[in-house]
Amino acid sequence: MAYKIEKDKKKHFYVGIPLGIAVHWVCTYFFPLQAALSATISVSIIAAGCYGFELFSLITRRGHADNLDAIAGILGGIIGLLISALVQLAM
Repeated sequence: MAYKIEKDKKKHFYVGIPLGIAVHWVCTYFFPLQAALSATISVSIIAAGCYGFELFSLITRRGHADNLDAIAGILGGIIGLLISALVQLAM
């Protein structure tokens, strides 16, 4: 059975990519010689930000709170983090 990905989930995924790149670059700036720590902190910040946004939507009743939106954002953030890490390795 094919699962049709909703437009909203795609938006969260695509917003997560630049978020992951930006967070990883900032963490790498603060922890330049510790790649594993930088990546771990980046994933933690991305997850907290995505779930925090959904929690904010739930509490304030602005928008539609959905766990799949947060998961899509986290997946996009991890893709962005991987892109950032590959660019930094190529430098």
